[in-house]
Amino acid sequence: MNEKKLNNREISGFCLELSLLIHSGVGIGDGLALLAEEESDASQRELCKQLSESADRGINLADSVRECGRFPDYVCGLLEVGEKSGRTEEALTALSRYYEDRARLDRQVRSALMYPSVLLVIMLAVIGVLLIKVLPVFNEVYSYLGASLSGIAGGLLSLGKALDTAMPFLCVLLGLVVLFLILFAAVPSFREKLTGIWRRYMGDRGVSGKINTACFAQSLSMGLSSGLPVDEALELAGSLLDGVPAAKARCDDCRKRLEDGESLSAAMKESGTLPNAECRILEIGLRSGTGDTAMEQIARRLSEESDAALEESVARVEPALVMVTSVLVGIILLAVMLPLMNIMTAIG
Repeated sequence: MNEKKLNNREISGFCLELSLLIHSGVGIGDGLALLAEEESDASQRELCKQLSESADRGINLADSVRECGRFPDYVCGLLEVGEKSGRTEEALTALSRYYEDRARLDRQVRSALMYPSVLLVIMLAVIGVLLIKVLPVFNEVYSYLGASLSGIAGGLLSLGKALDTAMPFLCVLLGLVVLFLILFAAVPSFREKLTGIWRRYMGDRGVSGKINTACFAQSLSMGLSSGLPVDEALELAGSLLDGVPAAKARCDDCRKRLEDGESLSAAMKESGTLPNAECRILEIGLRSGTGDTAMEQIARRLSEESDAALEESVARVEPALVMVTSVLVGIILLAVMLPLMNIMTAIG
């Protein structure tokens, strides 16, 4: 099948529905057939039919989803572990939670970026209108009064004239920007390529780094709770960081330290895979025999911290945009009105 991969929300829904059917005693093949009958989307209906036919032929679920090519490698790997350990239902439930969290994070990022972007465009448009259309009118008024704009106002007038002259080029540039945004939103391969470049060079910094750490912790928690050995759980979680070289290197260093005999918490602390506070919690959990529960709590804490960091960043961006653009508008208006007030005072 040469169709696009499922998004996070679709993966979460598929895993949740299939896990519920398995929990009720329905076999995987029959469950997939039921999903195909109830599915309204033609592409996903065909996918469920294909997976159901594979199950009827005796092919396990992990190999089926890998063969269809529409699921991430992470889904295939965890399903394989779940089937080998007899915990397919638990693996599907964990995958549903994980990809629902990823979908929620994607929605938050889009929502966080939308308002500041629209605000910036509007304020730039207001400033452009002031420079290109309003300042020349004031300049004509001053010329009738025997004066002209000078100083800051004169410089802004010259800038407005330059922008007016370059307007055809700016319109072409704006069209290219709109085309870029359309391609980014509508073409998954283009979006994934640009996102991959961003993750490679900027994905381990600031909020992006915290989000990656939270995703890694969630993945590791899911692997441990599914009965996966620690080294395999680390390998599976590290696969999520393939596009972030620095984070991937830390994960590889952690695995090497584990092979050298260090404990999981010590290896993570020394390699910098998790923050020190979370490593202490994990150490206590491992000593008390509740390592998987501790890791689940750590994943929840890091997820909440990454969400808070994202919201805080957005909270800083919006006032900064408003402040900067308001100051610019204020400077333009003062530069125009102060000379006019001087003229009116002289006339009076």
